[in-house]
Amino acid sequence: MRGLAVDYFSAPPYSHNFRIVSDKTEQNPMANTAQSKKRARQAVARQDVNKARRSRIRTFLRKVEEALASGKQDVAAEALKNAQPELARGVTKGVMHKNTVSRKISRLASRVKALGTAASA
Repeated sequence: MRGLAVDYFSAPPYSHNFRIVSDKTEQNPMANTAQSKKRARQAVARQDVNKARRSRIRTFLRKVEEALASGKQDVAAEALKNAQPELARGVTKGVMHKNTVSRKISRLASRVKALGTAASA
C-alpha cells in the first residue's frame, strides 16, 4: 500500500479496526460519478457537524460531572437540567442512540439525587 498511511485509533494490534487515510484527498477517496462525489462532500460536511455536536454534548456532560464532584446538589441539578435537552437533540440528529442517552440521563439523575441525600445525612 504505497502512498497510504494507516491510522490506528485506539485499537489493539492486529485488529481489523483501522481505516486507511489517503495522501491525496480526504474529501472524495473513491468517488467516480458526479453523484458519488457530491455524496462524499456531503459526508465530510455532515461529519464536521456531527463532531461539533458530539463535542458540545460532551461539554455539557463534563459540566454535570464537575458539578457532581463539587458536591453541591443544586448546581449539579441545574447542570443536568441544561444537559438533558442537548442530549435529546443528539438523539434526534442521529449522533447518539436513544437508549445510550436515556441510560446516561438516568445514571446522572440518580447520582444528583444521591448527592442530595448524602448532603442531608
